[in-house]
Amino acid sequence: MKIVVMGQGYVGLPLAMAAVEAGHQVVGFEPDQHRYERLHFGSSYVEDVSDDTLAAALESGRYQPTRSETRIEDFDVAVIAVPTPLKDRQPDLSYVREAAEVLGARLKAGATVILESTTHPGTTRDVVVPILEEATGWKAGEDFHVGFSPERIDPGNEEWRFTNTPKIVSGLTAGCLDQVDKFYTGITQHIVVAGSLEEAELAKVFENTFRHVNIALVNELSRMANVLGVDVWRTLGLAGTKPFGFMHFLPGPGVGGHCLPVDPVYLTQHLRTQHGQPFRLVELAQDINEAQPDYVVRRVQAALNERSTALRGAQILALGLSYKPDTADRRDSPAVEVVELLRQAGAEVTAVDPFVPEDGSGIDVLTKIPLGFGGDDNCGDFDAVVLLTAHSAFDLQHVAAQANFVLDTRGVMPVAPHIERL
Repeated sequence: MKIVVMGQGYVGLPLAMAAVEAGHQVVGFEPDQHRYERLHFGSSYVEDVSDDTLAAALESGRYQPTRSETRIEDFDVAVIAVPTPLKDRQPDLSYVREAAEVLGARLKAGATVILESTTHPGTTRDVVVPILEEATGWKAGEDFHVGFSPERIDPGNEEWRFTNTPKIVSGLTAGCLDQVDKFYTGITQHIVVAGSLEEAELAKVFENTFRHVNIALVNELSRMANVLGVDVWRTLGLAGTKPFGFMHFLPGPGVGGHCLPVDPVYLTQHLRTQHGQPFRLVELAQDINEAQPDYVVRRVQAALNERSTALRGAQILALGLSYKPDTADRRDSPAVEVVELLRQAGAEVTAVDPFVPEDGSGIDVLTKIPLGFGGDDNCGDFDAVVLLTAHSAFDLQHVAAQANFVLDTRGVMPVAPHIERL
């Protein structure tokens, strides 16, 4: 079959590679010029897809990256895997609409269009279907098929990849579901059937809302524990020994990635604007997690004050910029926000991350320094070190031995007089 994947990012590119591996002819539509050029020359910017995997797909002749809309004609299945960001703190479905319009203009009878982009319940039925029907003059579920299958990509997770993570599938009609099921059965190992489009859409946003709320709980707990003079990390370790009724979540500098800062907003805003119903617990969790980077800065400032040093003009080393360890994913990273807030407060911040591209794409305000802190690189030259992302490349023992003060926001360094854990 000819498969079109709209968007070749963290979701679309692994999906495209799986479809190639399954023997399909795959067109990866990527409008970004820089990304397209890298794909064309076999250079992957998605860590879950190696250069070798991409090169093999290109050499097979079954994968074709393109920026041209004419190359996506005559497809059998099209998957929309485009961003669904926030714009002015409001859900932005413009990329989904644009992708649906492009596909609608080239849709053939009997073809299938599947939305994978995360969104609020009702988007597939109320946004994507009308665009396709208007473009074609046809009836969805009769002349062509429509489905929703939420992405579950976890960048950098070597155990749970696209192919072995259970895949939820849904369809507008029973016939649509059959086509969606057939496609994903051929490229993944475990299919989970939803009863409706909206069930699948709600399941996706709830998965990440669940994590968001529990992270907010432990972030708030860490603040209260600090007031009480209690080590929150030891407290959580003790609670985690209970073999039932407890799940382990950890505090940190905030939440990042595309999912956690975004998915709950799609749910809460949709409920408020379309149904007049607040989702109070989730909205409170959003407030707590969004305030966490500022809390980190205040903790740094308080620690410096105790050492008779002002935050303004202080030399600070920030370790890690991505939102999770050992990945390059800096989407909505709280680490980046902490660095920006420290700089706005007048601190001189040097930030280091082993996964930052050499050209500094997208983070030109940040500076790289050598990773090992060997030779002339001395953590003792800084008034404070802030560990924001616990990359395995960091020599934390070396940092602990040399630093004047460390704020460990990830709870991975030993407690010492000059080391505080969040």
